[in-house]
Amino acid sequence: MSADFTTWAAAVRRLDEGLAALAPAAATIGIPAPTDRPWFDLLEHKLRPQTRAAAPLVAAVVGGTNIGKSALFNQMARTNASAVSPLAAGTKHPVCLAPAAWADAVKLAPLFEGFELQPWSAAADALSDDHRHLLFWRSSTELPDRLLLLDTPDVDSDARVNWRRAEIVRQTADVLIAVLTQQKYNDAAVKQFFRQAAEADKAVIIVFNQVDLALDREVWPQWSAVFRDETGVRPIASYVVPYDRQAAQTRDLKFYSIGPEATSFDAGSSAPKPVDLGLELAELRYDDLKTRTLRGALASVLDPSTGVERYLAEIRIAADRFSAARRALAEAHRVTTAWPGLPAGVLVEEIGAWWDARRSGWSRTIHGFYRSVGRGLTAPIKRLWNGPQASDDPLAQYRAQERTVITAGIERLLDELERLAAVGNDVLEPRLKALVGGAARQTHLRRIQEAYEALPPVDDEFRAHIGHELERLEREYPRAIGTMRSLDAAAAFARPAITVTLATTGILLPAGDIFGQALANIAGHTAGELATAAVVTGGGEAAVGVAGSGLKHGAARLFSRLQSDHAARRAARLTEIFERELLGNLLVELDRGAQLGTGAETARVQAAVDELRKLLV
Repeated sequence: MSADFTTWAAAVRRLDEGLAALAPAAATIGIPAPTDRPWFDLLEHKLRPQTRAAAPLVAAVVGGTNIGKSALFNQMARTNASAVSPLAAGTKHPVCLAPAAWADAVKLAPLFEGFELQPWSAAADALSDDHRHLLFWRSSTELPDRLLLLDTPDVDSDARVNWRRAEIVRQTADVLIAVLTQQKYNDAAVKQFFRQAAEADKAVIIVFNQVDLALDREVWPQWSAVFRDETGVRPIASYVVPYDRQAAQTRDLKFYSIGPEATSFDAGSSAPKPVDLGLELAELRYDDLKTRTLRGALASVLDPSTGVERYLAEIRIAADRFSAARRALAEAHRVTTAWPGLPAGVLVEEIGAWWDARRSGWSRTIHGFYRSVGRGLTAPIKRLWNGPQASDDPLAQYRAQERTVITAGIERLLDELERLAAVGNDVLEPRLKALVGGAARQTHLRRIQEAYEALPPVDDEFRAHIGHELERLEREYPRAIGTMRSLDAAAAFARPAITVTLATTGILLPAGDIFGQALANIAGHTAGELATAAVVTGGGEAAVGVAGSGLKHGAARLFSRLQSDHAARRAARLTEIFERELLGNLLVELDRGAQLGTGAETARVQAAVDELRKLLV
């Protein structure tokens, strides 16, 4: 094959492979596979087989009822491969003659997709009634290596099944040998068949059969003109064959060339010279006809209004609908209510745990013991400070606030889902009704609540975040943190003396500024003041004043940021729970559908289309 044809063939294969990958994905967004579309049928039955290998040239004898197609076929084939019948609609199944190199069902099958291949055993095989689309084949030593010759069912038969068989043949053949007679050249069904062939830019050879060379030579140019004008066919050659029943039986029919316009017959010659159409078929320009076959078929495949690009446009429209549905649903399920902040005491304990883990063993033991004692001593002070009705467990209050937010969020989300299901979006409606219909609301609420209860107030991921932020603070204020560690260690030595002082005097007075500030913080200062102390000692024993005001402000900012981070993470976690327990795979499905319009599968097909369109130009 020529380089040009190789380029065409490679591009066609890329289109075919791209569609094979795209069609299953498109089906998930409501665009069915294009198997019932004419352009895909053309791609499947014509273009794909022709580009799989160095396919032979396929010449098919076609035409209307009872016009002698089989007799002409046998003449060109030099064998009685098809039964010649005086009855209408004799040939019901195509008959294929193949040269030795292609006389193999495995090789032939890709060229004739849509047919079930059967080995030829007798000329009458093609006359049998069978609902299957059969194609009978046999080897021929008379044909050149790259030529297949077909006899075909009538294109104007009353049997509808013949129409489909003729259509597949038209798509498969590279050259159509149009057999016409005085009765059939202007037949509506025949013209419709060849009109579609012309639209696909098929190469057509016209053979006027059963003519009277003397009486008809003035009218066959008119027949040809009418046929060409009515169908758009521009034949590459034309022939006339005299009416001779005996010659048809003995394969002695004569073909006379009359030129593409059917005007070159030598009327004055007493003995015009017949030609061997079989040999002339063998001399056709293979590469030119194969490329023409691809061009004609591709013109239909790439038609913007009916071809593959319309299919791509439908996919993009459907993807846009999925994208709009995804945006609507994302807005509906996003947690927008202000999330309650983590109690300062809980965050202080987490920071303290981080600090405590970095103390030496003996210091950790001493501070841990006195921290426990301190909590018991200061509990009455906290209640006095915060009021007699305040709960002793701020974490319980926090979780109660979270449950209120969650319940309100679920109800709002379910209401929004019901609204979206009712607005007529054909993407969301059937999916959402399954989520919110019947007793689904209570079921979803229970599952989300269960998922929430299993969620700890502070998880390991947030603890790691706290540690990361504190380590960054430590890097920003290395000297101050070093001073704090020294004071913290000294405080561990001083704790027993403090205990003795408190026990003997009976009054709650600290032995030094560090412990006075600690008791003030424990009693219940603001969150910022509490953070200032807690962030550096973990137990409330503040030495920030000694270490420096820069660290104090940095610690306060950090404490506030950690509370904001925690609130944002909790809201995001609840959103994840909503997605998992309520929406399931719906968001994933919508995301996948939304991305298909610009995804790799669609882009791959579009690139092949663009390449083929350039070749057409």
